[in-house]
Amino acid sequence: MKTINKLLTFTFLMFCTVAFAQKKPILYGIMIDETQKPIEGVSIYYDGPQGHVQTITDKTGFYRLEIPIDVPVTVYFSHISFALSQIDGVQMGVNDSYEFNSVLLTGARELPDVFISSKKGEKRVEGITQISPTAIRLIPGANAGVENIVKLLGGASGNNELSTGYNVRGGNYDENLVYVNDIEIYRPFLIRSGQQEGLSFTNSNMIENVDFSAGGFQARFGDKLSSVLDITYRKPVDYAATIEASFLGGSLTLEGISKDKKWTGIIGARYRDNSLLVNSQETETNFKPTFADVQSYITFTPNEKWEFTFLGNISQNKYHYQPLTRQTNFGTIDAPLALQIFYDGQEKDEYKTYFGAFTSRFQVSENFALKFIGSLYHTQEQEYFDILAQYALGEVDSNLGSETFGDIQFARGVGSQLNHARNNLDGLIANAEVKGYHDIGTEKKDKVEWGFKYTREDIRDRLLEYEVIDSAGFSLNPPIIDLPVNDQPYTPYTGPLVPYQSVRALNFVTIDRFSGYAQWSRRTKWGSNEIFLNAGVRANQWQVSGDDINGSKSQIVVSPRAQFSIKPKWDMNMLFRLSGGLYYQPPFYRELRDSVGAVRPDVKAQRSIHVVAANDYTFKLWERPFNLVTEAYYKEMDDVNTYTLENVRIRYRANNDAVAYAYGLDMRLNGEFVPGTESWVTIGYMKTEENINGRGYIARPTDQRVKVAILFQDYVPNIPSLKMYLNLVYNSGLPGGSPSYADSYIYQSRLNDYRRADAGFSYVFVDGAKPETKPSAKWLQPFKELALGLEIFNLFDNQNSITNTWVRDVYTKSQYGIPNYLTSRVFSLKLTAKI
Repeated sequence: MKTINKLLTFTFLMFCTVAFAQKKPILYGIMIDETQKPIEGVSIYYDGPQGHVQTITDKTGFYRLEIPIDVPVTVYFSHISFALSQIDGVQMGVNDSYEFNSVLLTGARELPDVFISSKKGEKRVEGITQISPTAIRLIPGANAGVENIVKLLGGASGNNELSTGYNVRGGNYDENLVYVNDIEIYRPFLIRSGQQEGLSFTNSNMIENVDFSAGGFQARFGDKLSSVLDITYRKPVDYAATIEASFLGGSLTLEGISKDKKWTGIIGARYRDNSLLVNSQETETNFKPTFADVQSYITFTPNEKWEFTFLGNISQNKYHYQPLTRQTNFGTIDAPLALQIFYDGQEKDEYKTYFGAFTSRFQVSENFALKFIGSLYHTQEQEYFDILAQYALGEVDSNLGSETFGDIQFARGVGSQLNHARNNLDGLIANAEVKGYHDIGTEKKDKVEWGFKYTREDIRDRLLEYEVIDSAGFSLNPPIIDLPVNDQPYTPYTGPLVPYQSVRALNFVTIDRFSGYAQWSRRTKWGSNEIFLNAGVRANQWQVSGDDINGSKSQIVVSPRAQFSIKPKWDMNMLFRLSGGLYYQPPFYRELRDSVGAVRPDVKAQRSIHVVAANDYTFKLWERPFNLVTEAYYKEMDDVNTYTLENVRIRYRANNDAVAYAYGLDMRLNGEFVPGTESWVTIGYMKTEENINGRGYIARPTDQRVKVAILFQDYVPNIPSLKMYLNLVYNSGLPGGSPSYADSYIYQSRLNDYRRADAGFSYVFVDGAKPETKPSAKWLQPFKELALGLEIFNLFDNQNSITNTWVRDVYTKSQYGIPNYLTSRVFSLKLTAKI
């Protein structure tokens, strides 16, 4: 009951902002020694306007110190067994809080000067959300990791727990930038369903920091329309090994640092098997998937001027799928219907990717640095399948006492469908980039950043796929070809037999791109108010060439962007932000390829005028920090490259024949609802529509109107080592799509709402911050961390769907959209250990 009350109170806070009394800012954290053990009795103090203020650390090394408002002070850390340390220039505003953890050494040491302004620092004024690496590792999800958390943030949505893909504010899966240590990350091309994806590129055990922006981002970020996910991998400070194992797979991460501190390395190997999840779906299968990768991040710092890094990744996804049977019941209570399918055949897909990136950073002077980046991405993909589906569509026996209860009693339509594909793709993407960073002036209030990048994309692609539909004994002709209607057996048919769908293409394409950006930022004061200004511009030029491509045009786009933030001198810690600009998305290879596989080299860049107005309110509740962020946004889009969405596969029309818009409101409240843990509630409303060839506005495939997401962490008061993690999502239904080659203006139905709850329960035997010292627990001493957990995916066993299977009723000539349901309730155990 206490947990329910907490959740209700937590949700209620999203709708009201209460003016709290002025509270002093807080500096808090944990002090540890060189062996990573907490230090009790450290005296932390300063001399301020109110005199000498002091606190001491407890047995866990934890401290909490109130700081005067807007007054710079020097904070000292003193202990009889360690050298005196200090931080100069600690200055914080009303209701601010900052976590500062540090290692005290026995030798002489002075901590570097640190300017502490707030917990979010620069990210807050830039409109960037920071995600805790701990939350990424602990929060349960069928596809746990960074993307699992991103889908809970404002503006981002995902209706497929088997996919790492997400859409942001009306965009699609191809409109999101992902960086790891300033290096752009790519996804495979041919994947068509979430269960084929396997592993995200990002290894959660290697993460130090994650930033996310849902729009209005700065010019230093690349050329996509919707969002930026900026990930930083960490540099190890000690030797360690982390092991994770569950019914879905496992991982091993090794890390270390050289004696001279110049070399660091971290390497992670992962393995995943989705059989547990896929076998919970309606379709009975023989399913043999293996997803594995090895990833490394190595740094070398020879001196204070230079730093060199290498990021490498090798992954192999093998997806072997043999469907057997399926029955989906739908319709109403009065008129229940069912689709029953018997399969023959199999699918064998393989995706191999190789990625390597070298970077070097040169500190030219105190105020000027250069960074050089070179990366190479190679993907080899194969998609082979021959699957024959024989189906019966009809009325279900709903008599509870009948021996045939639940079976099809009267068939309205019978037929078969043969799907065939032999698709191969080989892609090589090379990047070379240089970036510059300038701090201007002695106070470093102004910053200038710039960069130039060259990209070459070499794609070799073969598409060979077709679909044959046979209904009641005769082959159906495609509706887009001028052929006589085949209405056998009533009328003899003498026309040619052709597939219902057929795609045949062989593309050898090269794309050369040049891009660059320059931006200026300034933090200053306007009277007694703090303000942040940012202005920048990006430019992009590209040209498509290749076999059978002649006379393609060189295209250039220019994208100006700006941000303005102001923090008034109020008792309340309130910040207002306005950002936006002109955003272009030059077409990637998949956006150049139309629905029949042909490459159209002169496809234009999609353009969006994006404006975001936001309010960021930080306050204290129960003496703990909370943050309420509200964002209203509007996007006006033209030269839109419309598409159809089949599970996670996108097929573009590649003709820039539409205009579109998106607008909405996102609210997110996060904070320590339970001491020592971060929880949040996100509520969003969004509407996006497109107008194709002037025919009028209809819903876009990503028109997700309402979203509610709750991430909640708690622990048992009398057993603090027993923790609970809850991940709740509600999304209103997406448009259900349309049959192949059908007019999308006719099919505007929606799927059912997406409702999902994932729960995790974990018993922590050893926490790195609280080592076990009892004599009976000697066996735990080798571990820095040790936890055993139970995960329950889809806790309430909701039936969610991502797409429809379209089946033809030969008698009524109707098309039925039968939902393809996702995973049901699944249990899994998880073991985490760090030594």
